[in-house]
Amino acid sequence: MPIRPTSIALDPQVRRKAAVDLFNHTWTLLGKPDRTERETDLMVHAAHASRFMWEEIGAPVNHARGEWQIARVYAVADRPEPALHHARRCLEIVEAHGVGDFDLACAYEALARAHATAGEPEAARRYAALGREAAARIADPDDRDLVISDLDSVPSDG
Repeated sequence: MPIRPTSIALDPQVRRKAAVDLFNHTWTLLGKPDRTERETDLMVHAAHASRFMWEEIGAPVNHARGEWQIARVYAVADRPEPALHHARRCLEIVEAHGVGDFDLACAYEALARAHATAGEPEAARRYAALGREAAARIADPDDRDLVISDLDSVPSDG
């Protein structure tokens, strides 16, 4: 029997806990104002590890959110090429699986931020506008406000 590329011997509950803990740890590092270069490296590793853990046990929404977080990490680390790659993957997953309104708005936010990081202000503005349109359709006001706040923090000058 061939081994799937993500198969590792972990109980699904352990894998799920690791995925969540790594996702949350990434947020801790993202929010650290005096993050060191080593902490930035660890932030990248944690985001990828979280996404990896979701591969077998997660639903498309988990995969999309993992790609979104990786795109955010790379944008914050000023690495536009991988930020763009993972933002595109996020949108692909959201579109392919009809993942909800919140995640569609987040995918557009990731693309806006990645294009801003790449010095592409027109594309950043285009995706930010799409993100705002999608955010307007989010039923939960807290989720809507969160996405709009993220969109407001996207650099507008590229």
